[in-house]
Amino acid sequence: MQRKAYVPGTAALLVALLAGCTSGSADSGTTDDANPGEAGTSTAVAQPGKYRTLPEPCGAVSQTTLDSLLPGIKQIADAEQREAAYAGEATLTYDTDRKVGCRWKVESTDATDHLLVDFERVVSYDNAVSDDSQAQTIFATKETAADLPEPTASATASDSASASASDSASASDSATPSASATPTSSASASSSGSNSASSSASVSASPTGLEPRVLSGLGDEAFLDDALSSSGSTAQQRTVTVVFRTSNVIVTIEYEEQPATVGVVPDSQKMQDRARKLAAQLADSLNG
Repeated sequence: MQRKAYVPGTAALLVALLAGCTSGSADSGTTDDANPGEAGTSTAVAQPGKYRTLPEPCGAVSQTTLDSLLPGIKQIADAEQREAAYAGEATLTYDTDRKVGCRWKVESTDATDHLLVDFERVVSYDNAVSDDSQAQTIFATKETAADLPEPTASATASDSASASASDSASASDSATPSASATPTSSASASSSGSNSASSSASVSASPTGLEPRVLSGLGDEAFLDDALSSSGSTAQQRTVTVVFRTSNVIVTIEYEEQPATVGVVPDSQKMQDRARKLAAQLADSLNG
């Protein structure tokens, strides 16, 4: 008599379990790769700034411009001393790829003039923040620290007129120092002579339309500060500062003049025109 094949229940269960394990291991490859391409996807990195290097600061200002900003420089009789005055002195820096500067100082019988030019290349160490954005933040901090007064309609109009007239005014500069004050600046200075060099004093010491202000048409953003200070019985010193940003580079110009004669006030408009002309030249050289 023929007997039917017989599979014990335990053996059948074992077969079913083995089949399930085989199926699971085959599916495991799909589970491990449930999100194909996810591992290869990286977070977008912010764009680097336009500038990777900085100019040589002491060579960034032409001799003709130095003649205008430092009138006493052509009066230096000794040729070696005059050459050294034109050469300037590099400021101390520990990373010339990030920050460089140069300063000049010239004394004459009429006044002592100082000029400082500083270049800062901003680099963001945050992959989510671009160099330009980081530079914008630093520039905003500098502008806030300058404590510029609220702009007025007259100041805005005067700024536009001053920008267009800057080149012609600078071209007509004579070699004499700018120590002689205009009647307006003299009156302003006398009215604030007893004040300290605070922000409010520097504003009142600037003729109308020449107050510290935001500048247009210079780099990506810019501002100008103008402060008049005095120390006891010494002559008043005017400091005109122009700061501008182009991409991830911030440029600062500080131009100071102190007349040799007490009571003589440095001319605000002439100093501003000279500083702004230099700023425009530096902005052009960066973009060139």
